[in-house]
Amino acid sequence: MSYNIVYQNDAQNYKFWHINWYIYDRINNLKQLTIMVRAKYQGVLDLGESLNIQNGNVSEENGVLKVEGTAGTQYEKNLIWDKIKEAGGDNPADIMANIKVADETVYARHTVASGETLGKIAKHYYGDAMKYKQIFAANSDILKNPDMIHPDQELIIPNL
Repeated sequence: MSYNIVYQNDAQNYKFWHINWYIYDRINNLKQLTIMVRAKYQGVLDLGESLNIQNGNVSEENGVLKVEGTAGTQYEKNLIWDKIKEAGGDNPADIMANIKVADETVYARHTVASGETLGKIAKHYYGDAMKYKQIFAANSDILKNPDMIHPDQELIIPNL
């Protein structure tokens, strides 16, 4: 079923079409902006998925991408923020992120891979290999010697 609106004069007809064109154009521009913002931060969304961010929610409002969720550890939250800054700079205006941390008692949890040392692990998480002592101390229940770690061991990387 269709309805035809009949206007009394051309001025009203022009006004009607002009307003509708403006609304259509505005909606189309917002759709394009949403697509562009999502594309810009797709790496952030992909990282969140690979980190298994819980309670994740992504929405867009007026060209601003809103991202929410819960990271497992502070380290994972930091990875998300680093990825946001990589895409949008140090203080991006087109994304708002509210990332919580599920386990604040540790900085990270790490599964030892073949060939790793506590020094290499400390360098990875803290940027300083000498902080291996803190990792060793946090895992003294399963480690007896800082030079003896084995693949597949689950280590706690402590908050410093």
